[in-house]
This record gives sequence, structure tokens and C-alpha cells, in this order.
Amino acid sequence: MPKNEPLVVQRAKQAGHGAQQVSSGENGAQSFRISGRRVYTRQFDQLYYKRLNELKPLVAEQAGRRWGGGKVQWTPRVLNVEGPGLTYIIGTVFIDSDAKPSTLDEVERTHWIADPIVAADEEGDGRYRTHESAVVHLEDESGRIRLVGKEMAKATLASGVVAAVLGAETPSGEFDVAELCFAGMPDAQPPLPQAPSGDNDEYVAFVSGLNATIDQPVTLEMQLLAEYILGSLGSEDTQRACAQIVQVVVAGDLMELPAPPLGHTEDPKANDRRASAKLVAQVDDFLADIAASVPLLVMPGRGDPADVSMPQQPINRGMFGQSRQFSGFVSTTNPACLTVNGVSLLGTSGQNIDDLRHYAVNGESACQLAAESLRWRHIAPTAPDTLWCYPFTGRDPFILEHSPHVYFVGNQDAADSAWAAAGASAGARTRVLTVPVFKSSHKIVLLNLSTLDCTVVHVGRK
Repeated sequence: MPKNEPLVVQRAKQAGHGAQQVSSGENGAQSFRISGRRVYTRQFDQLYYKRLNELKPLVAEQAGRRWGGGKVQWTPRVLNVEGPGLTYIIGTVFIDSDAKPSTLDEVERTHWIADPIVAADEEGDGRYRTHESAVVHLEDESGRIRLVGKEMAKATLASGVVAAVLGAETPSGEFDVAELCFAGMPDAQPPLPQAPSGDNDEYVAFVSGLNATIDQPVTLEMQLLAEYILGSLGSEDTQRACAQIVQVVVAGDLMELPAPPLGHTEDPKANDRRASAKLVAQVDDFLADIAASVPLLVMPGRGDPADVSMPQQPINRGMFGQSRQFSGFVSTTNPACLTVNGVSLLGTSGQNIDDLRHYAVNGESACQLAAESLRWRHIAPTAPDTLWCYPFTGRDPFILEHSPHVYFVGNQDAADSAWAAAGASAGARTRVLTVPVFKSSHKIVLLNLSTLDCTVVHVGRK
């Protein structure tokens, strides 16, 4: 674009032919859509059964490479382990801990089904200390066996992970673990597109946790964010860099609507939803300003008007009367997949990683847990144990089918990034990044589509 043109004109031109520059949408997100009539009366055993059946051959292949060669025999059923001889078994991890919430207790206390209550965290980092009270088992169709040993004191595990465990049975009937093995990231990964020549790097802007409320529908920082993305803020160099943003992703927690009244009430004010409708309209106007200039994808989050259970279905487009008029606006699922200029992205609004931080044994940072979930080949293993999800019967949509170029997680405490690799021979690598809550941090993350490098940008007052 000519340098003597105003930035507003440049962005208008970019929006005018954005369909040629940006190929984004729901390509892979269809796998997270629930088609047809939704039935919530099913049990969850079929979901666990499907997960184990799909991942067990992949885990067995990895375990065979590592421990095979005739040296160690595989015991196909966990209850068939006998004696002190070295062997390995494959099954689903289940962690029993006093820290887990009781849904029945919560229903009895409130007469209302809501998100499981998260107990107070003594150390203030948003995690339970489950390792002291946790009892870890490995189970399959035959039964379960308790896992013990020094390796269990350092291994990062969560309920629902399918794993192979090398070790031997103890005299007390437990399994002394020497090593663990997982399915690993899929080798399949589309090739990265060729980087553009010159200084024409393109960026995806990630923002999460806007958390607009009735009292503060569009804050000053949100206004500055829109101006920054539109190229109306900062120096000329900053504005020119903003003109290279080709996609904006809102990774959940767009707004905080007040909870509806419980049960029947005669108070007309309690049933008055006009304030909520006004908030939705104001947020829609804010999004429309952005969608008019650059493709915009919106994912639902924990507080948004969408399903509570994962995968969350798209926020109804009827709530975005202004934004939906632009072809680049997409309301999609959580988790979501999209492809921008040949770069494949997979992301969530953060509930899956928040749940891992609460209940994983020997858990790490949010970014490290996200990378670990890729190596487990499952992005939401704690569903449905402690993370609410739809009772699927024919598939488990959270199993990774291919390795994305980028895996992003919204609504985290801080921005962070790391690499997760499928293995030295395969060469598949995924950039893992966490996106901070904007309302408290006033920060967004820019992803360079050529290098997959991340830049954190502070928008607002210091």
C-alpha cells in the first residue's frame, strides 16, 4: 500500500479485499458442533469408552517403540498383571481426590445446577494442591489398579488421560510405576505457507476476557483497543504495523450478563432484561467497528450467553445485529479451529486449562499444561469428570486429529508461549500461547504468521 495514503484508507482497502488475504472460518470447527437434537439424558461411559478405544492403539504404538523389542511384554488388561515381573499396561487415568467438588452437594445447597464450586486456594495461584490427597488409578474395561512409586511424585497427570505405564505389581496389589508414555502429538501437520517477501508480515490479534458489564459496557481500554486495531492510535509506525493485522480472535468471556432469578418471582424488576439487552447492543456496536475493518472471530466463554458444557456452541448470531452484516464476522464454537493464510490454529477460551490447573497432579503453568495436553493428544481430558461436557456417544471431539501450527488458550493470568513438538523425526511443532484477561491486564497477543513469534501489546493506561 502506498505510504502516503491515510491509515484509514489503507484499512478500508484491506477490508475491501480481505477475502483474498485471509482464509479464515470454521473449517475444522465443524467437529466441535453438535448437530441435530441435543440429548442430555445419556450416561458418559460411552465417551470414556470411545476415548480409550481411539487412543489405546496410538499409545500402544508409542509404548512399543519405547519399551518393545521383546524386552518387556504388554499386559493387555490391567487386572491381569501378576507378580513382580516388568510389564506395561494401558488405560485411562482416574484421580480420586478430596479436592474435587460434589455436584450433588451443590444442587442440595442451592437447588440450582451451576458450574462446580471451586474451593479457596490457599496459595492464591488458582490451583488445588491435589497431590497430597490424590489417589491415582489406571483403568480399562476389566477394572482399575492403583499407581504408586517415585515416578508418580513428579509426573503431570489428570483424570481422563490415556497412558501406558511401565512397572511391576507390588505385594499389596498396586502398580509400581517406572515410566509413563502417552499417545504424543499427531505427526500429521499441514506445511507452513511460504513467508511473504519484504516487510509484509501479517498478524493475528488475540484478545480474551473483555468481560463487559451493565455498569461498564465499553470501557476506555476497550475503546483504545478498537482504535489500536483500526490503526487510529499511536505513531505512524504503530499504525502501519496495525494495518498488518489480518484477523482478530476474541477468545471468550466477551460479556458478563447478570444471572437470571432462581425459580419464580413476582418482582417485575428481577425479570426485567432490558439492561442486559442494552449491554448486548453496546458490545455489538463495539465489535461492529472492528469487523468493518478486519475479519473478526468470536468464541463463547464461561460467562457468555452460550452453553455451559463443552464444546460450547456459537453465541447466537441474532445477538450481533450490527456485526453480522460484515462478511468477516464469525461466531464460532469453543474450542474452535480456523485457518488464516495457510496457518492452522486451534484454541479454547480457557476452561479446559483452568480445570487442569485445579485438578491435575503435579500441575505446571497454564502454558505448560496446554503443551502437555497436546502430548496427551487430548485437549480436555478432565471432561466429563470435573469439566462439564456434552454426553457424546459416537465420538470424542477433543481428541487431536492433526497437529495445528498454533494452539491458543484464552482468559489466563498472563501471556506466555512455548513450543510443543511431536518428535525429532516427525518435525511437527506447535506454538502454544496463552492470552491474558484483557479487563485486568489490558494486554493482547499478536502472532506473526510468518515466524509464529508472539508479541504482547499493552493497550491502555500503564
